[in-house]
Amino acid sequence: MVEASVLPLEAPSPAHICPFDQACSYLEQAAKELQLDPGLLAVLSHPRKVVTVSVPVKLDSGEVQVLAGHRVQHSDILGPYKGGIRYHPAVTLREVSALAMLMTWKCALLGIPYGGAKGGIALDPTRYSIGELERITRRYTSELIKDIGPAVDIPAPDMGTSAREMAWIMDTYSVNVGHAVPGVVTGKPISIGGSRGREQATGRGVTIVVREALAARGQLLVGARIAIQGFGNVGSAAALLLHEAGAKIIAVSTGSGGIFSEKGLDILALKNYAAVNRKQISGFTPGESITNAELLTLPCDVLIPAALENQITEENAHQVQASIVAEAANAPVTLMAHKELEARGITVLPDILTNAGGVVVSYLEWVQGLSYLFWDEQRVNREMEALMVNAYQQVIEQSQKRQVPLRLAAYTLGVGRIAQALSDRGLYP
Repeated sequence: MVEASVLPLEAPSPAHICPFDQACSYLEQAAKELQLDPGLLAVLSHPRKVVTVSVPVKLDSGEVQVLAGHRVQHSDILGPYKGGIRYHPAVTLREVSALAMLMTWKCALLGIPYGGAKGGIALDPTRYSIGELERITRRYTSELIKDIGPAVDIPAPDMGTSAREMAWIMDTYSVNVGHAVPGVVTGKPISIGGSRGREQATGRGVTIVVREALAARGQLLVGARIAIQGFGNVGSAAALLLHEAGAKIIAVSTGSGGIFSEKGLDILALKNYAAVNRKQISGFTPGESITNAELLTLPCDVLIPAALENQITEENAHQVQASIVAEAANAPVTLMAHKELEARGITVLPDILTNAGGVVVSYLEWVQGLSYLFWDEQRVNREMEALMVNAYQQVIEQSQKRQVPLRLAAYTLGVGRIAQALSDRGLYP
């Protein structure tokens, strides 16, 4: 097993499937397939820099609370670090380290000149006021001011954050350096240099990859039966775009449960319902209530886990009845579950490909910001689709050439490109 890290990452719970160990396992498999030099593998298996900062904040009550903020920068071999910032109670340094590594392979796979990074704070954003969240975000940014920048590390929204937090980060950074720097983050409001198409980008990318995968089976999106776990930004965007393309969305869910309809759900009506019910979908009609566990086992053409990691495990993989599992979330299928699904002939579309639409449009936003020339949404979507389709086709060709599953094919492409760049650049000093 590749050593997880020389850095002081906290140990995982024995009952929990550690995302960082799983990411290292995928790296090992790709390295073995590529016959990588052990020295290169050692470099790629460790994040280049790990930053943990104290984030003191005065709450509206007057109480002072101190949070821990993380930023892990895995690799900048191909370009500036890139990765989201998440606000969630389950954020840990190991999780952030795993996601930073996945971002490195994802950017390389898509041919984007970025390295991988990830950040986060362990908090529940629903328990804080907007003013408190702003103070937290600005202090976190100030603590990282020397570690981020348009040519260094470019954060983006992730779970629990949005364009609002990116605006606060941009403003804080800009005030500190003395001039406006729109390229310091992506996923910003359009009014301050954000890109059109960014809000639906990850869901659109999922839709494109699912469409291509169905076409490879001789099937159209029209009439395809699809179940989606997670109805946040990614899941709801994918649901709406797939619905508009003619697919039948038979089930969706949130953390508190889901809704099922054999005839297909009215996704626009469901989004409107969730908007006025604090993102809850229970009680929506027509439809019947189901649990998250039940959704994962529904007979369907495509199952899209778009929530948290470790949702399909060796305990429930044998119950999955989908023909295709499209990983819209990061690492929703565990290593052992993936083997079970592949053995049963179920195609797993890997996360570093399937959910890459967000980073693709982040890259396009960064390019627009640096050039101060902004595009219409049609061009953004067109550029993104070209990159996504090209990456999908390359993964298919690699899978057929090496006779390996799509996940390993995607990793060999991403890891191989980073390893080649590292070899070409050499080590300093």
